[in-house]
Amino acid sequence: HRGNGPSTCAIDGGKSVDTSMGFTPLVGLPMGTRVGDLDPGAMQFIMNKYNMDIDTMLNVLNKKSGVLGVSGVSSDFRDLETAADEGNERARLALDMFDYWVAKVAGSSAMNGVDAIIFTAGVGENSATTRAGICKYLGYLGCEVDAEQNKKRGEDVCISTPDSKVKLFVIPTNEELVIARDTRDIVSALP
Repeated sequence: HRGNGPSTCAIDGGKSVDTSMGFTPLVGLPMGTRVGDLDPGAMQFIMNKYNMDIDTMLNVLNKKSGVLGVSGVSSDFRDLETAADEGNERARLALDMFDYWVAKVAGSSAMNGVDAIIFTAGVGENSATTRAGICKYLGYLGCEVDAEQNKKRGEDVCISTPDSKVKLFVIPTNEELVIARDTRDIVSALP
């Protein structure tokens, strides 16, 4: 689920068996403005160096970190891609960092391999660059991206080559439909 608040979920037999999310959205993948995984000792170092209290530190970790903090440009991946294309090295670093972390989390699944990887949400559905960037780190799994199929946006599409060992899909998200179905199921189960 690649958007401004991305997450990764390992699904086995239709059930979630692992996720990149934790107690708060600060853990896991770097996000638009959230730091992602961070050595807790770094917080003490930063707090001491800049004389911060915990509330200020948490504000930095939640609202001034992630790809915004690395790039110094924006938390919007469209802006980052434009800046990187124009030669902004920090924007390129932020995008590369994001791709690496997504692949690292996806590749560390306790499932002992995967049959398919699905990209969804704003960035997952619309950024061919990000999808290709993530998959370049997953070559050891046998992920092969079809460059032409990967250019498509806003539709269900298989973006893997025919000889890819892992099927790669783009599936537009429909969170409202999932919420509506869950609500219907809960309400219909009421006495």
